[in-house]
Amino acid sequence: MNRTFPAIFSCAIALVAPLGAAAKPQQTQAQTAAALPSYATLARQVTAAPLIIDARIRKAERLKPEESPGLAAGMVRFLIEADVSALIRGTQAMATRITYSADLPLDARGKPPKLAKQRALLFARPVPGRPAMVQLTGLQSQMNWLPALDAQVRAITKDALAADAPPAITGVGNAFHVPGSLPGEGETQVFLQTASGAPVSLQILRRPGETTRWSVSLGDIVDESAGAPAPNTFLWYRLACGLPRSLPADSVDSDDAQNAAKAREDYQFVLRSLGPCT
Repeated sequence: MNRTFPAIFSCAIALVAPLGAAAKPQQTQAQTAAALPSYATLARQVTAAPLIIDARIRKAERLKPEESPGLAAGMVRFLIEADVSALIRGTQAMATRITYSADLPLDARGKPPKLAKQRALLFARPVPGRPAMVQLTGLQSQMNWLPALDAQVRAITKDALAADAPPAITGVGNAFHVPGSLPGEGETQVFLQTASGAPVSLQILRRPGETTRWSVSLGDIVDESAGAPAPNTFLWYRLACGLPRSLPADSVDSDDAQNAAKAREDYQFVLRSLGPCT
């Protein structure tokens, strides 16, 4: 590899997760699923990466310490040359062969990983003026290719780029609880703030003798029949990973302490239903 690369590509340094061993043919579906990152991890990678590339590594040159400023202990920096097999996300013209840098951990014996001929998914951003160069977006931005991983990333990318994709949640606007005519009956509405300004709201309904249920509406019209999002969907990700852990004090619109407490209780019910953003 041309030794002028380290100087040229030093601006493309990014931290990445290690590439695992290639999947074995006899690997079971359960083992494959267990090896995949969580849905939230992949959705975060997809939304942060202007480029998602299916690539085959041709060469990986270990850089010297003086060529690796800021390198963490136990890591090694590589300058990698890879062939682009497919562009999963990205619209600009791209070279069929790209170069980027990546920081990877040494193994238990202090040896660097072997990367040549590995197939990988890269989450990256372009480098202006250099179509043959990309920069990884951050940790876990280079992943060992697996069929199930490829399928999941493509599905999330499709959902994230859809015209009606749920927007990123940036905060909570107003929240209020209205008690019903019967004891234990009531409804809480929570209006969310979004990066695009598109309206998103939550509705939590309590009825005597019935299980508390909630729904999310995308748009100006409240649709209580929409229901809650299924786990590991893009709408679930937007809510589970975007909602604050509690209602801000200035968001609760009520002069009645009991109604304000109900609004906070119902909001916590939604968070528990969604589960953690892992």
